[in-house]
Amino acid sequence: MSNNKQQTAVEQFAIELYDNGFLTGNGDEIQELLEKAKDIEKEQIIEAFEKGVIAEFTHQVTGAPETSGDEYYNETYGHGLQ
Repeated sequence: MSNNKQQTAVEQFAIELYDNGFLTGNGDEIQELLEKAKDIEKEQIIEAFEKGVIAEFTHQVTGAPETSGDEYYNETYGHGLQ
């Protein structure tokens, strides 16, 4: 397993908002909204993997048949920790 984890689109978007000064207000509220969006995106990625959409889109084999969508997400995005 690689230590070079990718960022999800939601994480990239939040970083760009922060870097460009667009995030203002209560940091706790923003963090809560970000976590909700990341949870939704995670479920979408897992579902796409399990349906074979990710492999079809990237022209890759999904891996061993016993690989779950959750395992794919964790290996690719590192449990959502960036």
